[in-house]
Amino acid sequence: MSGSDFDTAVEQYHQAVNALITGDPSRQKLIWSRQPDVTLANPFGPPIRGWSEVEKVMDRAASHLRNGEPNRSERISGHVGSDLAYIVEIERTRVKVGESDTLSPVSLRVTTIFRLEEGQWKVIHRHADPITSPQPFESIIEK
Repeated sequence: MSGSDFDTAVEQYHQAVNALITGDPSRQKLIWSRQPDVTLANPFGPPIRGWSEVEKVMDRAASHLRNGEPNRSERISGHVGSDLAYIVEIERTRVKVGESDTLSPVSLRVTTIFRLEEGQWKVIHRHADPITSPQPFESIIEK
């Protein structure tokens, strides 16, 4: 499996993220592994494990997002191994969230891990949170 195959998988992943922020989770569902060890930690709740839980959270997230503009992904780091790969990016977009009719700016710090499964790169983990600038040390204290 070549690096260009991984680049193609990342492009499909970015297109799937763009579809999700328009309210369509179907493309995301095509690129995720169905193995029981898949995990998702999105900004809307605690980390979850297992495909059925990941699918539910994707559907829930998509139901609260619409009319998103294409993400501008800024690659921070990444690595491709023989059967595992990761990317660390900042995703920036504008999207209508919840009941709002206003396009709001959203920036997320995202780490995505891929695994080679039957000749295809599949997402096995995504962690996204809104921390994209320095925070005060006290920000880690629970309220």
